[in-house]
Amino acid sequence: MGIAVAGTDSLSERAAMMREALLKSQTITDNVVTILGSFDSRLSALETAMRPTQIRTHAIRKAHENIDKSLKSAEVILAQFDLSRQAEAKILKGPHEDLEGYLGAIDQLRSNIQFFSSNKNFRNNDGVLNQSNTLLAKAISKLEDEFKQRLNSYSKPIEPDRLFDGLPNALRPSSGSPGNQGEAGAKATSHSHSEHHNIDLETAVYTPPTLIPPRVMPLLHDLAKQIVRAGHQQQLLRIYKETRSLVLEESLQKLGVEKLSKDDVQKMQWEVLEAKIGNWIHFMRIAVKLLFAGERKVCDQMFEGFDSLSDQCFAEVTASSVSVLLSFGEAIARSKRSPEKLFVLLDMYEIMRELHSEIETIFRGKACTEIRESALGLTKRLAQTAQDTFGDFEEAVEKDATKTSVLDGTVHPLTSYVINYVKFLFDYQSTLKQLFQEFETGDETGSQLASVTMRIMQALQTNLDGKSKQYKDPSLTHLFLMNNIHYMVRSVRRSEAKDLLGDDWVQRHRRIVQQHANQYKRNAWQKILQCLSIQGMTSSGGGSAVGDGGNSSGVSRALVKDRFKIFNMQFEELHQRQSQWTVPDTELRESLRLAVAEVLLPAYRSFLKRFGPIVENGKNPQKYVKYTAEDLERMLGEFFEGKNLSEPKR
Repeated sequence: MGIAVAGTDSLSERAAMMREALLKSQTITDNVVTILGSFDSRLSALETAMRPTQIRTHAIRKAHENIDKSLKSAEVILAQFDLSRQAEAKILKGPHEDLEGYLGAIDQLRSNIQFFSSNKNFRNNDGVLNQSNTLLAKAISKLEDEFKQRLNSYSKPIEPDRLFDGLPNALRPSSGSPGNQGEAGAKATSHSHSEHHNIDLETAVYTPPTLIPPRVMPLLHDLAKQIVRAGHQQQLLRIYKETRSLVLEESLQKLGVEKLSKDDVQKMQWEVLEAKIGNWIHFMRIAVKLLFAGERKVCDQMFEGFDSLSDQCFAEVTASSVSVLLSFGEAIARSKRSPEKLFVLLDMYEIMRELHSEIETIFRGKACTEIRESALGLTKRLAQTAQDTFGDFEEAVEKDATKTSVLDGTVHPLTSYVINYVKFLFDYQSTLKQLFQEFETGDETGSQLASVTMRIMQALQTNLDGKSKQYKDPSLTHLFLMNNIHYMVRSVRRSEAKDLLGDDWVQRHRRIVQQHANQYKRNAWQKILQCLSIQGMTSSGGGSAVGDGGNSSGVSRALVKDRFKIFNMQFEELHQRQSQWTVPDTELRESLRLAVAEVLLPAYRSFLKRFGPIVENGKNPQKYVKYTAEDLERMLGEFFEGKNLSEPKR
């Protein structure tokens, strides 16, 4: 029991102690809370007191940042002003001393203008921009003057010798002096057309001259680029055109190119005009392949990056020179047609065809459209005029009424002219094929040429038939036709015309030649051969016997003498007349003499053998038997020589 009471008292004491401790802890907690609350209020007061200071500090920091930013902006602007002053100083000095520095100053000035244009907040922005733009305009104006001065100083007419050096060897004149231009051009056409075509035009090398030194081209290009960037394309175009077009025209004038009107062409003698056409062909080749090609290269390099401007500059620079060249061609194509012009028309058409692809390439672009169309128009007009001249020639041959008389029956000038004309046509076969294709008739070009040739030959024969009727002596008529048709046949056989006209044509006309030879013999010798006939020589009894002595019984001596007398007279007349006639072909002449001898000499020998003794036994036999068969044969050898003989001599 006692132990229990004691235990209870101990627990009570411990509880009281715990209660006291808890009370003390509460008191401490309350005191701490009070203290903390005091701190909170103090901190709030401190924060309130510090806020203005914080605001001022932030403002000061912002101000510093703005000052730094403004200083940096000011530095950039001042740097731009500094660069502007440097650029201005170089620009005011002009481009002569330091062109590259001048161009750099313009670039800097453009950069400054762009800077101030994009910084609108600068107070004096408008004034600075106006000043800079004014300075830039002055700089570009000086640049245009510099471009013009430099372009002028490096643009010189090209001497003919330099142009000739750019031609293939086969097309160069024998002498390169400027005074030999006519000779050079004449060379181009006076040589046979086939010789000219031995030059392989596809592989021939042409070397355009250097018109402006390569070392100055980059600088001229930079000048042009600055002028274009300033929007002064028209000023640049004007400067370039005025300078380069004049130089190009002077180069052509030095070469020998003349500005001729249609009236000038019409008034010229044919020989003079033919030479000028030969020159024109030569000039066209030089102009397109050398001068215009060189000018195109200059334009492309100088205006690289500005294709449309390059095309326009080239078109305007070359327009006048091209016009001078093409206008001469137009004047020829539109002039009065005549047969002798056909071959020069074909030559002109041929050079235009040869240059077609290069004209299309060199004069490319929209700006050159008119030039390309003019060149193509001339090509077609030359083709049309040549085609019309064909028709005129055929008609002229058939209706030729020249009074040129061929008294000796030889080949008529018209025949040789027409045959030479046809032979020349075959030198132009490839050109004629192209020409016929221009008109799309649907026929093969080879058959067209054959058809044209046959019509011309037929027209010639028709005309010769008419001319042959002018002869009063039928034998001379046939000799004339024999000579002329033989000339046609021989010429065809020896030329390319044979392949075109064919063997049938040749054989048919050889038979015609033989027919006229036979007709000549019949008409010329039939009458004299009748003198050597025994018909009418017998007595009225009808019998005629030749004895051992060679005498013929029943034949009147007077009749025999009369026959010999008539024979001598007729043969001498034939000899006198036909020795003046001409068979120009040696083989034909010998053949015709042989044909006559084959009928005359046997008949004469027979007559002389039968009736000669009757005369020889009488008085003055040499008065009647004047010629032996050998004499006749020798005299026949004088026939058809075209001699002007008087009385024949034994």
